Amino acid sequence: MATVSLTGASEEDAATVFGVLRTAFPTDRPPDDLPQEQPGDRTAVWTAEFQPTQEWIPTGPIPLEGSVSATLQGGYVAVDRLREALGAAFAVQERGTASGDQEKEADLRLGTKR
Repeated sequence: MATVSLTGASEEDAATVFGVLRTAFPTDRPPDDLPQEQPGDRTAVWTAEFQPTQEWIPTGPIPLEGSVSATLQGGYVAVDRLREALGAAFAVQERGTASGDQEKEADLRLGTKR
């Protein structure tokens, strides 16, 4: 399993990103569990876990209203597969990575492919 956390996004963009990943990989969230804004001044963070499998169906480019910050965290292979799936649908800018013995974390900025 790998964790995906999204920030700096509208709930529509968060739903779009999670929709792409949900199409590609099994997740811990039911299909009707969509991101929802919470009242207050806090920055929204949406999180879901995915099981990146060897085989997945890539999607074509999908537009976003704005940019989305995504943090991927998990095993090396899992994070790489999630990044690959996101790269098929969105423009991906890698902002940083951190590696450990068993896990990897990647900070990405997602946008609409041009």
